[in-house]
Amino acid sequence: MTESAIPGESIDLQIADVLSGVTYPLNKDALVDAAREAGASNEVLSMLDGLPEQDYADIESVTKLIGSNFGPGLGI
Repeated sequence: MTESAIPGESIDLQIADVLSGVTYPLNKDALVDAAREAGASNEVLSMLDGLPEQDYADIESVTKLIGSNFGPGLGI
């Protein structure tokens, strides 16, 4: 994954790149930090920052909550 590619991607792809590039389990703050380091857009950072403060065991636990908070879900 290259940092320069992330801002030009769709929101779903940006989130998929961030979520697939982290080691689980991790908490919300670590997830937001990973997204920031990967160069994700402010919109993605805001979505992730809106997640509940908890530990996430895997990518599915994150995408399930993003889908419930921001629409029908991600096509990941």
